[in-house]
Amino acid sequence: MSGDLHCHTKLSDGTLGLDELIALAAKRGIETIAITDHDCLAGTVRAKIIGERSGVRVIPGVELSAMDTRTGKNVHILAYLFDSPDRIEGLCHKNSAARKKAGQYMMLKAAKKFAVAPELIMKCAQGSTNLYKQHIMHALMQCGYTMSIYGDMYDELFSREKAGGIYVQPRFADVFEVLQAVKDAGGISVLAHPALYDNFDILDELIEAGLNGVEVWHPTCSKENEERLISIAKQHKLLMTGGSDFHGMYNHGTWSVGDYVTPKQQLSELLGYKTKMKRQQKKLAAQEAALAEG
Repeated sequence: MSGDLHCHTKLSDGTLGLDELIALAAKRGIETIAITDHDCLAGTVRAKIIGERSGVRVIPGVELSAMDTRTGKNVHILAYLFDSPDRIEGLCHKNSAARKKAGQYMMLKAAKKFAVAPELIMKCAQGSTNLYKQHIMHALMQCGYTMSIYGDMYDELFSREKAGGIYVQPRFADVFEVLQAVKDAGGISVLAHPALYDNFDILDELIEAGLNGVEVWHPTCSKENEERLISIAKQHKLLMTGGSDFHGMYNHGTWSVGDYVTPKQQLSELLGYKTKMKRQQKKLAAQEAALAEG
């Protein structure tokens, strides 16, 4: 039994609702998924109930936006199986507010650059808890300015370097603050798509700060980087996960739920990780108590 542990819905920047995503997973024979909407826990309880009805195990998850504030690089942390969601909610609200502010600036810039109404962009974002770049591109498609979400126009508009772009970087929480929040919530932290944002330079520091795992199997990960991540994970005894980073029509390429997965052994290790850690902590506490008595 493998599992797709990286899926998005309409609640963030996907195009399928919770019901539709879980139905698709069931139809494709995927027994386990994690819904990891950006900075959003809104669908966690409902997704589990829908999953039980459809024969799909839905692991509680979220993709937390973060930054290495020293370099300005984006760093995304996948959090799973948290005991206290309320410990993450505050961080989600903080990140969501930052994204919303940046999204509104980008929407106004797009409306100045093209004859596109902000109301149409907001309509494309209907059902989402925020405003994303894909919603702006969707509106531009509807107005006939482009034939696709991604391509030359997307690259020009949302590049940090190119003049005439509309991109505004949200001020997300520092990645070390995010890791601490996941730890406080009793969750498992996994570095999402390390190769996508070239986060290899900060990986050692993240591991030292308590990172539990790395996402190895992902559409943007080359075989070379996959092998590199497996080597790092084995060296530091990290969990390894995988997922399709599914966004429906807003995918960066042609793939579906379950095309990239966490293999059976690694999924089992993730699901049993917290129990294993608790056993180790009890054993260590018993050893320390015995030493104190002796």
